[in-house]
Parts: sequence; C-alpha cells; structure tokens
Amino acid sequence: MRINNRNARRLWGAQAASLSRPAACRTHARSPRPLFIEHSKSFSAGCRKEQAGSLRFPDISRNTIRSAALVAVAIFYLTSCAAPDTQHHIVISTREQKLALLDRSNVMAIYPVSTSKFGLGDWRGSRFTPLGQLQIAEKIGGNASPGTVFKDRRRTGEIVQANSPGRDPIVTRILWLRGLEAQNANAFGRDIYIHGTPEEWRIGSAASYGCIRMRSSDIIQLYDIVGVGASVTILNVPLATAVPGLVTASAHSMAPTNPAPFVMR
Repeated sequence: MRINNRNARRLWGAQAASLSRPAACRTHARSPRPLFIEHSKSFSAGCRKEQAGSLRFPDISRNTIRSAALVAVAIFYLTSCAAPDTQHHIVISTREQKLALLDRSNVMAIYPVSTSKFGLGDWRGSRFTPLGQLQIAEKIGGNASPGTVFKDRRRTGEIVQANSPGRDPIVTRILWLRGLEAQNANAFGRDIYIHGTPEEWRIGSAASYGCIRMRSSDIIQLYDIVGVGASVTILNVPLATAVPGLVTASAHSMAPTNPAPFVMR
C-alpha cells in the first residue's frame, strides 16, 4: 500500500498538535519507526529540547536565590559597619609629648607619648608626625598579649618584653590614623599609627619615626575605650591650650560616669 507523502505529513502533524508537547514526545518514543526519516529526526530533536527545558529551574527559583543573596550581603554590610565613635576625642601635644583622652569634652585621662624625632609634617616618604585633624581609621590587635609584635599590621607570633635591648618593633595594639585635611592627607598611606612600643624608657620624648608611641599598658587601655571614627587632633602647643578644662581634670575633677581611671605620668 502506497502512502501519499503529503497526506502522511498532515496526519502526523495533526496527531502531534492534538497532544501536549511532552505527551507527544512520549507517544513518538513508543511508536514504530516512521516512514519519513528526516521528519522523525527533526521531531526527536524538538522533543529532546523540550525535555531539557523542562529540567531547568523555574524563574521563581532563580529570583528567590538572588533575593536571598542580596539580603545576606545587606546583613553582612550592616553588621560589619559599626557606627563611628563620636563620643571620644584624642588630643596630642607634640610639644609636651602628652595625649589627652576626652569623653564628650570631659578629660578622662592623660598619657605620656613619643612622637617623631625627625620633626612635624606629612610629606610622602617622610618620617614626620602629621599635625591637624585626623580620625581612627582601623583598630588592629584586639586581645593580643602585651608585647605582641606586629609587622605590616600582622602578628608575627613573637612577644617582646618592655625595654628589651636593641628591640624597637610595633607591639601590642595599633590605632591606624587617617588624615582629614590637606596638611595630613598622606597620614594613612604613610602608616601613621598610635601604637605600643617596647622602648618605654623613651616615652615622654620625641623618639619615633612618625607614629605616636605609647606604653603597652596605656595603649591597651586607650584601645579598649575608643572606636573607629574617633577624632584625633595633633597640635604643637601645650596641652592646656588645646584642651579646655585641663586644669580641672588635673585636680581629679572628673565626671561620675567616667569609666576610665585618670592617668598622669
């Protein structure tokens, strides 16, 4: 029996159209080998594409995953970006080699420090201590033991005791400063810190290479009080000129809510 080619194609197309696409694929898979090979090959390819498409994740799943990822990123950003410390203010007198810690303009403590032995300024590649308004950009070394050595702001695993002969690394804690003015714009890039030093016998005199050095016990106390964003003012004037009410503080008249002990060395 001879089958008309055109009529057969019409019959095959009508049967396929009457079925849903996946069902047509299943029917085609069970049917005997068709007479028209080329038509069968093209239809089988279409079925494979349809079946492959049915295995893809629906759009709603991709949208859900995307939304969940955005929420996770937002939560991480909010938790990692703490509010800047606007409560505390550090004032450093290079002339007297002293640092005053203020809490809402009330003097909490005064510590002896050591600024640059090369002088004052902020030229690139220099070893000067910058002047002006700065802020704490990063805090490094929380919970480190006193005397813990840092190189490139990373712990080396070594601990150096205070006044160890011939040793002068950065130790204990680091408060990395960022300049807020043109006169100290290079401070952050020059790695200007407030940090601990094992050369505690030099504290009170200009002996650093640009940073502000403190005794390990003092920098630990300061580190635990101030936060990122706290203001830092470095001036070449007497501390009493830079800090109003310093005379009152020297007489141990402090706010009753002050959490820090008064230090004057």
